[in-house]
Amino acid sequence: MKLQKLLEGISVLESNAPMDMEIEGVSYSSRSTKQGEMFVAVPGFATDGHKYIPDAIAHGAGVVLCEREMPQQVPWVRVASARQALAQLGANWYAHPADSMQMIAITGTNGKTSSTYLLKSVLENALGAKVGLIGTICNMIGEKVLETERTTPESFELQGLLAQMRDAGCTHVVMEASSHALALHRVGQIRYQVGAFTNLTEDHLDFHKTMEEYRKAKAILFRNCDKGVFDIDDPTAPKMIDDATCSVYTVGAAPSADLHAQNVVLRSDHIEMDVCEGNSTAHIRLGIPGRFTVSNALVVLGIARQLGISLSDAAKALGKAKGVKGRIEVVPTPGTDYTVLIDYAHTPDGLENVLRSVRDFCKGRLIAVFGCGGDRDRKKRPIMGEIGVRYADFAIITSDNPRTEDPMAIIEDILVGVKGTKTPYLVEENRRKAIRLAMQHAQKDDIIVLAGKGHETYQILGTEKTHLDEREEVASALCEMKQLH
Repeated sequence: MKLQKLLEGISVLESNAPMDMEIEGVSYSSRSTKQGEMFVAVPGFATDGHKYIPDAIAHGAGVVLCEREMPQQVPWVRVASARQALAQLGANWYAHPADSMQMIAITGTNGKTSSTYLLKSVLENALGAKVGLIGTICNMIGEKVLETERTTPESFELQGLLAQMRDAGCTHVVMEASSHALALHRVGQIRYQVGAFTNLTEDHLDFHKTMEEYRKAKAILFRNCDKGVFDIDDPTAPKMIDDATCSVYTVGAAPSADLHAQNVVLRSDHIEMDVCEGNSTAHIRLGIPGRFTVSNALVVLGIARQLGISLSDAAKALGKAKGVKGRIEVVPTPGTDYTVLIDYAHTPDGLENVLRSVRDFCKGRLIAVFGCGGDRDRKKRPIMGEIGVRYADFAIITSDNPRTEDPMAIIEDILVGVKGTKTPYLVEENRRKAIRLAMQHAQKDDIIVLAGKGHETYQILGTEKTHLDEREEVASALCEMKQLH
């Protein structure tokens, strides 16, 4: 591609590069730069891409896009924001793939993953659509699963993924839009037909510093979409709506919402409710337990309505949807009279939601096994501790992904919120042992909630990923316990 075409839509401050030069590719990692490619020097948080310009040139970079430190050895292009430019470069390189599909994004602290999976199912069942999905657990092109490292890929990778979806015949793309992705322009140069907001609770303050900055990052989505769906049960929804430039459609429990729920019934294996919009009503039975499933379902139905799907068709399609791995996932425990659930809850609100939801249908004791991640917001640790013991009948505080922190130091932070509790609890740093402890303590009709890992099949110790699949640990523990008896 000619440099001039690659730079379309980018405000160039100055350049010494010939605009008719041929560019063989784009990279933002000096190690992966190839001969004749453009190297984009992106200022980062752990490091700065400008430091690696000499390495990129040594690897064959033909031109450098930078914000400063223009090299002498190769042509260069200077811009105000290399990160913003990277998003436009991706869109140009892959011929604007988002323009040929219906783009839908869901943002919020909790509920994004479950809602995207539910929506994918609705679009497939109601429209017969081929749907691309981009999210925390994996990326999908129709039924094809692609592994993923982060919730939202870097902008250039994202455009490449969208191009794959377009070329595979996808008509719709459903994606999670994380606050990081919105703040760091990873989803730049994408116009969404519909954006949706689930909720906002404390998370990622190590990055955003304040809740207001976190909220503002989420709000970016609603200046880049045509229609917005907002769950007004969340107290921050009015502010999000005030900041939005799109049309507004509301969902929630309140009758004032454009789409609201009535006659909600919670069971151990499903939820039921009537959903009302004006004079129209539809009944829904969804085989995923939990009170927050009601909220997720309303958001999904709101999006479906904004895409022109009738309420009755959307409700019928939603009823066929299945649960998501690691979201109130029931783990097989044959031969026992208690239940083990796995959930990804790793924020204060997420943990409270799952424990309160399980409490709705728990006949025995609720046993919570949880911890907090290392190298992340320390403020939420005592809050998680307080929530974990408040809603449980018995708690085991353990390690999550300690990363480069001392696991016991993280647990000590959690225990600050546990002081004075009447709820019995144990501390077991080793997560495998913690799972076994919970199962040894379980009695008839108890429910064990293993919170924090969800779909993950690893534990991050230091900078390494060590295999840890809680489903395997439960099965292994059962075998060990049977051998003892």
